[in-house]
Amino acid sequence: MAEPIKNRYEFVILFDVENGNPNGDPDAGNMPRVDPETGFGLVTDVCIKRKIRNYVETVKDGAAGYRIYIKDRIPLNRSDSEAYAAFEVTEKNVKEKKKADPSLDLKIRDWMCANFYDIRTFGAVMTTFRKNALNCGQVRGPVQLGFARSVEPVVPQEVTITRMAITKESDAERKETEMGRKYIIPYGLYRCEGYVSANLARKATGFSEEDLDLLWEAILNMFEHDRSAARGKMAVRELIVFQHASELGCAPAWKLFETVKAVRIEDGDPSPARSYQDYRVTVDEAALPAGVACRRMG
Repeated sequence: MAEPIKNRYEFVILFDVENGNPNGDPDAGNMPRVDPETGFGLVTDVCIKRKIRNYVETVKDGAAGYRIYIKDRIPLNRSDSEAYAAFEVTEKNVKEKKKADPSLDLKIRDWMCANFYDIRTFGAVMTTFRKNALNCGQVRGPVQLGFARSVEPVVPQEVTITRMAITKESDAERKETEMGRKYIIPYGLYRCEGYVSANLARKATGFSEEDLDLLWEAILNMFEHDRSAARGKMAVRELIVFQHASELGCAPAWKLFETVKAVRIEDGDPSPARSYQDYRVTVDEAALPAGVACRRMG
């Protein structure tokens, strides 16, 4: 197994959407998520992690060590059972096995980390079997993401559409079309901040340099294989990575995030932004603390 990463990282993702819905809110009829107090658009961390998982699953296609634990139509118990089978553990012999090998729970947890990329990256709660049965434990992943928030307030729009297909046979004789709705944001630039803990990688999951390179690749390309009419034109415009010179880091994350600014090129322009070219993104590298290096990708 590859060596875990040795450096702490923080990163900023800048992505945008044009005439699409980046993350529908099921509590609001699937309208784009918005902070009701400020009007800023939101995209959940769960949504972004899903894109990363999907990309890894696409490019690795089930390769050993790069499977995805949380995926569509695959019950978690099915994946958990594979770990039990690897150690010849069943519900009937679990007590006997654990008595003979007190470290069995840890071995099963490590097996899950070694085989599933998203567990190694984001962690997982794998206590899905009933109380008295063996479970795979829970792991706190070294990679964590916050919610993405738009750089400026957004104004979701409801667009009425005409559909030629009629749903019911009984309606076909009296009408030729049906009406529908879709929700879009004309344009929004979003910012997401993330963290990579070398300490947790070493102690918990074994997240390696190869895993880290794949994470950066997945972030940069997470919308490229996720096209749909609902999401419109979405793209990661830039990934800004801060690398610390040590495992525990050389500066607080907030100091690094504050060096990244995305501002309108025409300061004070009252018209709404409609493209990435309306913004200027800067990193004040002169303000970076000692022991921190910055890399811009995209």
